[in-house]
Amino acid sequence: MNSSTAPPETHLPLTPAVFAILLALADGEKHGYAIMQEARQHTAMGPGTLYGSLDRLLAGGMIAETVAEDERRRFYRLTSLGEQVLAAETTRLEQSVTRARGKGVRPLGVQA
Repeated sequence: MNSSTAPPETHLPLTPAVFAILLALADGEKHGYAIMQEARQHTAMGPGTLYGSLDRLLAGGMIAETVAEDERRRFYRLTSLGEQVLAAETTRLEQSVTRARGKGVRPLGVQA
């Protein structure tokens, strides 16, 4: 079974950078610089991390390049697999937060 036909959960857990990239693409296609700008709001990411991750996501079938009128920029979009992996990771993270809260862990600055 190759990575593009494997169940979405087999791709988990995602690195913070990959999660941030998939999340940046959740609301539509973007070019590399726009992805990096949005992802930097959630994680420290430089061009090397971004483009290395984009290459792995392309190879894994989670994102696809789109045809753009501006040939100087490469645009990317989520594939169906990418959407499923993002949803599976979101579920995994929600479950982790639920377990932590069940143990009395609260976000910094929040009183119980």
